[in-house]
Amino acid sequence: MYEKDGEKYFIVDSHMHFWDASPENWVKGAENYAEGWIDCFQAYQGLGPPETHQTKEAFRKVSEDQLMKEVFEDGYVDKAIFQPTYLKEWYADGFNTTERNGALAEKHPDKFIVNTRFDPRDGDAGMKEFEDNVAKWGSKGVKLYTAEWNNGSRGYKLSDPEAYRFLARAQELGIKNIHVHKGPTIWPLDKDAFDVSDVDHAATDFPELNFIVEHVGLPRIEDFCFMATQEPNVYAGLSVVIGGLMYARPKFFAKVMGELLFWVGEDKMTFGSDYNIWEPKWQIEGFVDWDYPDDTYSDYPRVNVDTKKKILGLNAAKLYGIAVPVELQLKGEGQPAAQDDAQLVEHGANV
Repeated sequence: MYEKDGEKYFIVDSHMHFWDASPENWVKGAENYAEGWIDCFQAYQGLGPPETHQTKEAFRKVSEDQLMKEVFEDGYVDKAIFQPTYLKEWYADGFNTTERNGALAEKHPDKFIVNTRFDPRDGDAGMKEFEDNVAKWGSKGVKLYTAEWNNGSRGYKLSDPEAYRFLARAQELGIKNIHVHKGPTIWPLDKDAFDVSDVDHAATDFPELNFIVEHVGLPRIEDFCFMATQEPNVYAGLSVVIGGLMYARPKFFAKVMGELLFWVGEDKMTFGSDYNIWEPKWQIEGFVDWDYPDDTYSDYPRVNVDTKKKILGLNAAKLYGIAVPVELQLKGEGQPAAQDDAQLVEHGANV
């Protein structure tokens, strides 16, 4: 919980990781890709305040104690949602797996929600792994990496027939939330595999699923906004938006936030620190203090305390059925974490 000027904020970090990118985990023969991937991640960390930058050794494999301190003790987070990324083409035991995340969650069951993943290119074996993970970890969401390399393939689309088979099964298993990485590329993945157009197809055909587009499709912000405003079940995941832009590119951050608030709306935006790229502490403090820098941005919706409370935690709490203490709810909203409330939010803008 974060408190500022007498206002209390319930914080849900809806996009974070517990990865192992240490050299001991690199696949032999693919060391250049494994090293290049994590070095690219660390370059993104350079967009945050200098005092938060880490050494290469610390960044490649964060410790359990460091994570718990930086996310919960120092970082104000009430509930964190693990989003896995496997990358087994380059990392022998996977980069950030459901099992690794789940093992930490078992030690701190009140702190974490464990999402899993699937890859439609894995066929029936992948389906069984997916079903087993949902059964074991009680996942309510999945994280999909459409640009991930897999046995010679450099990506897939959510609109592929096999992807639809997995989405249909996810819905049968009680999965509600589909987090899709659609944003800045990370070397050596292909930028075009992160295009947002396939989300448009899937969101229309699976109206009972929520599609949280992580990183809001950057740099395709206009494409994302015009798609998301017509799809009531598409949400804007703000990981990278806050961490990558608020400090390093404040004017561009104001434009991106303004576009999202205008087209998508404050009820369909969720905070994610993208830990361990960036720590949540400075992002939460900075966002609570944030406003447009001048009247150049006067044609965008205004932001207030309620806007920030929704984005920093209450919207994700609705999606995941997370119990929110009464004193941290918005006045007049009732219980925001009742299971019946984890439903689609109406359009954020009328066009």
